[in-house]
Amino acid sequence: MRFSFALSLAIPTVALAQTRSSKRGLVFVPNSDDPEDNKIWVQSGSDLTWYYNYGSTPSPAFDSMPQDQLEFVPMLWGAIDDTSFLDSVQGQIDSGRDIKHVLGFNEPDSQYGGGSNIQPSVAADVWVKNIAPLADKGVKLGLPACTGGWGGIPWLQQFLGNCSDLISTDDEKKNCTYDFVAIHWYGNFEGLASHMGSYAAAFPDVTQWITEYNLDNQDLTTTQSFYNTSSEYLDRMDSVERYSLFGSFRSSDSNVGPNAVMLNNDGQLTDIGAWYLGVSATGVEPQSGTRKRAPTIGVVFALAIAAAIWIS
Repeated sequence: MRFSFALSLAIPTVALAQTRSSKRGLVFVPNSDDPEDNKIWVQSGSDLTWYYNYGSTPSPAFDSMPQDQLEFVPMLWGAIDDTSFLDSVQGQIDSGRDIKHVLGFNEPDSQYGGGSNIQPSVAADVWVKNIAPLADKGVKLGLPACTGGWGGIPWLQQFLGNCSDLISTDDEKKNCTYDFVAIHWYGNFEGLASHMGSYAAAFPDVTQWITEYNLDNQDLTTTQSFYNTSSEYLDRMDSVERYSLFGSFRSSDSNVGPNAVMLNNDGQLTDIGAWYLGVSATGVEPQSGTRKRAPTIGVVFALAIAAAIWIS
């Protein structure tokens, strides 16, 4: 039933590649070997309006950019035993940074590939202490971003139940509030649409942020077709407020396959990278370029933290 609902909204596999969209954001994976790549995402004409970096503070590369040009969205990646996340975001607000949104935990339902692996009850306690208070400051709260696996939605439902128990009293039952759901998906378009449909059924009338998605480890034609089809779909879905393709790195640094990237081995925009920024295709092959090397330890660590891969 949910699968049919999602696919009824789907489109043909061929779509216009060069489109503009204010929904698009950057999953920023810093690479100390190639810091010159950072300026690519904020070049003149770029569509990108927001970014996150799996942390609570802005990346140095974009720290000077005002929020109305490139909005930084803090994330509480995993469990903490204090209020340091709340203190960090509150400090930024007090210093004049207009924090409008925050993201919850990164793949708390997984212990693999960058998942934060948190029990729902523990996550609920951290949420109540660090994230919930930000709503009083007008900050919009995003539910934790679970993997694309079958256990994601049940994890969130248990988390919300635990959260309700923490703030309720014998006389009054309360529910923890949130403003949007964050979704991860690695696999084909049909799976993405179905997964979004499942979230729409589980969390009705709530906007969606697709904060990590891609089709990993496929040939170039298939990968580009997925990008074109999915971006057109996400752009026209009113329920989708924002989305961010996971692929802002060079082909030789990729853990989602050499073709599912925005940069070739020399740091040039690929067609997917150019399309995502809203500019004309470059014709640059993802695996082209002379600087082919194994990812450094820093890049491997950053990518491991950034994504858990679920192959459809």
